[in-house]
Amino acid sequence: MNQRFDIVIAGGGIAGLTLAARLAACRHHDALNIVLLDAGERPRFSIHDDVALRVSAIVSGSADLLDSVGAWRDVRESRASPYECMRVWDENDTPDSGASLRFEAAEFAVPQLGFIVENVLLQDALLRQLDRSKVELRYSSPIRSLRQVGQRYAVDVKGGEDHLADLVVGADGARSFIRTAAGIETRRWPYNQSAFVTHLSPAESHRATAWQRFLRSGPLGLLPLADGRVSVVWSAPPELVFRLQEASDEGLGRMLTEASDFVLGKLSVAGPRGAFPLGAQHAKHYVLPGIALIGDAAHAIHPLAGQGANLGLRDAAELADVIATALEQGLHPGDLPVLRRYERARKGANATMLHFMTGLNRLFATDSRLVGELRTAGMRMFNRSGPIRERAVKVALGVG
Repeated sequence: MNQRFDIVIAGGGIAGLTLAARLAACRHHDALNIVLLDAGERPRFSIHDDVALRVSAIVSGSADLLDSVGAWRDVRESRASPYECMRVWDENDTPDSGASLRFEAAEFAVPQLGFIVENVLLQDALLRQLDRSKVELRYSSPIRSLRQVGQRYAVDVKGGEDHLADLVVGADGARSFIRTAAGIETRRWPYNQSAFVTHLSPAESHRATAWQRFLRSGPLGLLPLADGRVSVVWSAPPELVFRLQEASDEGLGRMLTEASDFVLGKLSVAGPRGAFPLGAQHAKHYVLPGIALIGDAAHAIHPLAGQGANLGLRDAAELADVIATALEQGLHPGDLPVLRRYERARKGANATMLHFMTGLNRLFATDSRLVGELRTAGMRMFNRSGPIRERAVKVALGVG
């Protein structure tokens, strides 16, 4: 292939790095000049550091995707925490009732349902692969402007050289500069919630189980870590999150123990605290001529099911496959008909997950007694639904 194409990926998060790694490994990678730009410093992971607060639940399908670019081995050999079970229950119920949702890896003939992994570890593992490739990695390189020059885009970097691109990929998060500069509108759904995160030491073993209790204030998740601790994510109104942040360690442990229904006994604070605002949003378009959005730049969803990182990984894989196919067929990877293949493959699936998570969060937040009874009945029916339940779980695992 004689023609070469320049691709600029804005954003060095998990989605952007995965896209770069997939493209670097495709058959016609020599036809691509790939530059990845990120405004921040290069992320660093050390096994000697404590477990970072920002973690993701990486499902089996996403682990396979990361394995396809050689990154998963480094993750597994560091400290990924497999979880074999999930328990989901309503605050008006118990985790062992017939209305609680229970999923076990053995039921679906898989060794585990997924892994709890630090975001910085995922980034580090992907960067190790990219360091062996011809991808140019430019950190501390904030983009100053994006402007169209003929059929290409000029990406101006503050304090650095400019880049002309045949395709610019916005992988730069929910506040995407690329999306805004390209004039792509988004629809937003405010949650009036923030996510509170910390690590806890439970009195009882977490049993490699991810626990989630739906409270009227918002869902509380306890995610198992390899060292026996749990990572907590509580999506709650800002005023409650403020109280959690200001509480003493003893007071915070007591609040979380009660909120978790004592499912793991007494919980003791065993890590720093953090919080970040929540909201859902969806871009009106994922693509324009020479522009594509992936990950949170295209869609941001509620973290209650831990699907955000997995959706971004699937975006990256799909866009990389679309570009690779275009190169095989002698097509321009930035042409709109080519990019629309990616949009058609991902936009509907992402919209379905976004609206399902938003609806689920609202459903469990209601005080209505009737809705509560219907909710309980629905959970019982789902537990007994056989093929429907199996199909839903396989989709969530990224293997269906």
